[in-house]
Amino acid sequence: MAWKQTGQLGLADALATHHEALEELDDFHALIDWKRIEQLLKDVHNAPVGERAWHPVVMFKILLLQKIYNLSDPKMEKQLARDLLFRRFVGLSLNDATPDHSTIWRFHKLLGEKGLADTLFRPCP
Repeated sequence: MAWKQTGQLGLADALATHHEALEELDDFHALIDWKRIEQLLKDVHNAPVGERAWHPVVMFKILLLQKIYNLSDPKMEKQLARDLLFRRFVGLSLNDATPDHSTIWRFHKLLGEKGLADTLFRPCP
């Protein structure tokens, strides 16, 4: 199974993403070792057959925002659809679709089943 292609920025993205309010999470984003997160998630949704899945790092970023802002799965779905700050942090362009609430729920459940949720959400020492 391949991952969906996301983040192909177009002209509209370039025009819409240069505002101080949309950069509020940039420093936070820079603090995280995304290569390590990607390494931990490399086998999630990585089957040779099946429908393309959301990239696991994109999904993890969604869960991270969900925890920070205390949002339910349906509210997170709505936030992703309408909030440029969230789309920017997650890496979705204006043209990208967004995962629905059941996809978010299933991904979180899958992390728990694989024993990754505790590792990924453990506070740094």
